[in-house]
Amino acid sequence: MSAESEVHRWRLLEVWGDTVDQRHLAFAALIGASISLAGFLVAEVILAKVVSQPDLARSYAMLAGLVCCLLSGLVCALAFPPKRQVVEDRQADEASRLQVLAQLDQGQGLGRIEDLSPDVLRELEDIQLRALFERYGAGGNTARVIDVTAKPRGNAKECA
Repeated sequence: MSAESEVHRWRLLEVWGDTVDQRHLAFAALIGASISLAGFLVAEVILAKVVSQPDLARSYAMLAGLVCCLLSGLVCALAFPPKRQVVEDRQADEASRLQVLAQLDQGQGLGRIEDLSPDVLRELEDIQLRALFERYGAGGNTARVIDVTAKPRGNAKECA
């Protein structure tokens, strides 16, 4: 079966920014409601016999129902794998990556790599981008890397 006919076989919807199969979504809702309700009802019957206070038994039964919600999420995640497949058909060469950095720069400067925390530098090395940013900075530009772990410097007007 070709990839195109595979896509047409599914009825895809976008839910909370993710792509899902309409039938799988319906089955997942049924599975979730069934497991959660069953867990609540079973816990309510068992706890009504064990716990002396009915309100406390019902509260614990609701807690059991919530735990069953998590269990149903796990069941659905295993039953319905993701539909999205990311396929990268070409490797970006260094020239195109430098061009993207230049587009990000837009004459404003991109920051200095020396100002980054060791954690961010290590992450750049892990994804093999540190050398690229250093080469871009060596060409008279500064490398844009945003350190989200760093505390803000200056006043709020400078950040705006």
